[in-house]
Amino acid sequence: MTDLVIRTLDESSAHLFDTLPDPLGLAEKHRRTRFRPDWQRVALRAGLVVARAAWWGRPEDTEPLLVNWFDVADGEQDAGAALLRTAPWRVDEIDLDVPPGWRESATLRAAVDARTAAARTAGYEPLVERFLYRWTRDRGLPERPGRLRFTAEPDDAVFDGLLRRIHSVTLDAHALRAVEEGGVEQAAREELEVFRWFPSPREWWQVARTPAGELVGIHIPAHNPSGPCVGFIGVVPEQRGHGYAFDLLAECTHFLVERGAEFVAGATDRGNVPMAAHFARAGYPVTRERLNFWAKGEGSAG
Repeated sequence: MTDLVIRTLDESSAHLFDTLPDPLGLAEKHRRTRFRPDWQRVALRAGLVVARAAWWGRPEDTEPLLVNWFDVADGEQDAGAALLRTAPWRVDEIDLDVPPGWRESATLRAAVDARTAAARTAGYEPLVERFLYRWTRDRGLPERPGRLRFTAEPDDAVFDGLLRRIHSVTLDAHALRAVEEGGVEQAAREELEVFRWFPSPREWWQVARTPAGELVGIHIPAHNPSGPCVGFIGVVPEQRGHGYAFDLLAECTHFLVERGAEFVAGATDRGNVPMAAHFARAGYPVTRERLNFWAKGEGSAG
């Protein structure tokens, strides 16, 4: 077999990234994301691209945070693994977006299996599968149940305390990983770091209470680099079982639309059946699914 050549791209060679077939049909979606050419890499065999990956980070980052575009040609899983393994950046995470219902298509399933095999060989293991949602105005606004009172809260310590309580019992795989590594303190800290990173105003963060003043949870209406999104929905353990997560989601949607949002993105773990049901009830269709991979050990992906 012809030797493999792996190269990092630049402005003059960026066109090579688009020469690999796109069996998952997600190229158009990815084009809405701004990628740096020098954070894109390809593997070539006999001059043809057989694997490609794009690393992503925020504009202010000097190194990427994760891989969020990864493709391999048929039979080239080892090339894909080499592409990831030899990268000059250490990232813990791969986000592989796939079409909804991909398991129902033999072609899509084979394409996903090839990428999964390559990621595993490169030192990553599956962490969680997620549903990605996109509400649009033609879906109609979900009705506000009117059971809760929502207020802004300027004190980060209040959110830290609520997040610790929320993550003390959680179905979220990322939070569970953080709890395993550093307790609920780490899980809360990581969530707050994400909240602060959102380019939307800090005063949008809201606390929910019952009419009697009992704390129920929080919702974070936000903007990420792609636009308006449900940044976070969380209910404290003692208030669960009443469907309050739907109230939070409905309020979050109204909040963003009242500030001009034409669409609202959201996500939840596939295994979080209650939250998935709330998204469906609120009129959020699944537009993509996501397979999330995590590095097996510290530095193993570098």
